[in-house]
Amino acid sequence: MALTIRRARPDEAGLVLSLVRELAEYEKLLHEVEATEADIDAALFGSHPRLFCEIAEWDGEPVGFAVWFVNFSTFSGRSGIYLEDLFVRTEQRGNGIGKALLAHLARQCVENGWSRLQWSVLDWNTSSIEFYKSLGAVLMEEWTICRIGGPALTALAKGAR
Repeated sequence: MALTIRRARPDEAGLVLSLVRELAEYEKLLHEVEATEADIDAALFGSHPRLFCEIAEWDGEPVGFAVWFVNFSTFSGRSGIYLEDLFVRTEQRGNGIGKALLAHLARQCVENGWSRLQWSVLDWNTSSIEFYKSLGAVLMEEWTICRIGGPALTALAKGAR
């Protein structure tokens, strides 16, 4: 069996969206997916892409992906990678694909002189948490993710309290 990791191609927005939907279903968040194929296409392949996607293929068949963007740490004074999504199809888990995707991104950080690779994990996903810890990841338990969206985002934009 052969594993390859490659950058998503411009004709693959539909594939990326289907993997996003599979991930959302696994996370019990499918109802939150609003993205369209056109949204994914614009984000990944528009004139100034700020989002990137690596596709994992097992014997030429797509089996997973990593969607990421460059972030910046003011503390280190350097960029890094924020991994937005990492997903391996259920039937392919245990073949080292997730680890290979993370190693691929870690190499990009090292090659570019970037200071870190970071991501979030759902607190109920104990198998992923243990997997990440086995790779040397540190859970930042003292940090809480904040998000403003929907009507609250609109209200804040308008200056409302």
